[in-house]
Amino acid sequence: MIDILGWFWTSAILVIAVGTVVLLIAIYNQLVRLRQNVRQGVADIDAQLRQRHDLIPNLVEAVKGYAGHEASTLEAVITARNAAAKGDAPGGTSEAQLKLALDNLLALGEAYPDLKASANFQSLQNELGDVEDNLAAARRALNAAAARFNAARESFPAVLFAGMLGFGEADFSRLAESEKGVVDQTPKVAF
Repeated sequence: MIDILGWFWTSAILVIAVGTVVLLIAIYNQLVRLRQNVRQGVADIDAQLRQRHDLIPNLVEAVKGYAGHEASTLEAVITARNAAAKGDAPGGTSEAQLKLALDNLLALGEAYPDLKASANFQSLQNELGDVEDNLAAARRALNAAAARFNAARESFPAVLFAGMLGFGEADFSRLAESEKGVVDQTPKVAF
């Protein structure tokens, strides 16, 4: 009778230990998958920022051909682009300054009908609009991925093990590095 009871308790402890290990593996794999989705979201935003930064010199060159005497606006755009590329402004404000400078540049199209009628300018303006739309979509996707990751991390039983397994909270606003936007060689359009 004692051997059967000892065997029962040994089996029960073994089943609980194996179950716990299987549960830990499942939680770990789910959190890894969700963390990768967050990382992919950050990479998507970085790609869109690079594309935006690559379009700006072409847009400036197109405007120079028609409104070269608007030097202060053109310089503001170039300065804001370079600051955004380096991430000079604290708190991601360099991208906001760039957006404002781009809005001023695009407003020149209204002041110069020849520029507004230029097929090159219109094409670049449409392409920039598409990049901005894609950037907004990438930010929404990142926020959704971060929300899914955080919900999985904070739900039971993952909350018991996530910290031990090295899974920190995904930050919705953790785009500082991505906002810097690494700008490589940029093709230029000259008239």
